[in-house]
Amino acid sequence: MKEATDNPAPVIWIDGEWKTKETAAVSVYDHGLLYGDGIFEGLRIYAGQIFRLEAHLVRLEESARALMLVLPYTRDELRATLKDAVARSGRFSGYIRLVVTRGVGTLGLDPNRCPRASVIVIVDGIQLYPAELYASGIPIVTASTRRTPRSSAEARVKSLNYLNNILAKIEAQRAGCLEALMLNTEGLVVECTADNFFVVKNGVLKTPAAIHGALEGITRQTVLELSRRLDIPSQETALSLFDVYNADEAFMTGSGAEVMPVTSVDGRVIGTGKPGPLTLGLLEAFRKETSGL
Repeated sequence: MKEATDNPAPVIWIDGEWKTKETAAVSVYDHGLLYGDGIFEGLRIYAGQIFRLEAHLVRLEESARALMLVLPYTRDELRATLKDAVARSGRFSGYIRLVVTRGVGTLGLDPNRCPRASVIVIVDGIQLYPAELYASGIPIVTASTRRTPRSSAEARVKSLNYLNNILAKIEAQRAGCLEALMLNTEGLVVECTADNFFVVKNGVLKTPAAIHGALEGITRQTVLELSRRLDIPSQETALSLFDVYNADEAFMTGSGAEVMPVTSVDGRVIGTGKPGPLTLGLLEAFRKETSGL
């Protein structure tokens, strides 16, 4: 195990071998690179421990099963590798990217030409938003790029196919925002480009249901659990932009973002234009949850 440092180097593991940032590489014939054929998980490290590790591993297995992607390692082996990687990194806080690709194959689409999936673990730092924004909140816009419909790709699979999200992120940046809200093809709110989305109306916490195309995020699930502990009524439901514009509060959740208040959407001020009491209460509860590991 490395000693903790202020800025440790990334720790990388690829199919059983430890690499540095300079030596880590994948084949140009890997179908994850050629076709986006693969899945991933983003995990957080708090107090030297991996947050909600089992939930992430379960979701990885379910994504793999949905894509008929055979994981080359057992859950026990992946768990041990992730913990080893964190120990080697010396990080008390940070981020883990766990990637599984279909593996090395041919230039054709045929997944049967990939004899074995490839697994990559990266342990590094992450800071998506400056600390002061958690107190002030951020404005976001609605992207014209729609979420891929469930009839084409199951949203509950956390796949390497993020082109729609990237295009929506570009729209946000061009509008001078850090994030964008994405709709499904029916015009219902789904999520942001990298985070789940919540609103509060009349004391009730609401988030788009998975059936409408939202990814069932681990932080999203944690916030729903915290809301029950705090006796805050919650609903996984359908949300329109009208519901968002008239919300009392709004926020995003994600492994990187944690709980980020949203204070305006498409130029409409949400509530008072400042992070609301339920949002701040859930942010405080989430930080207690993660600091208590």
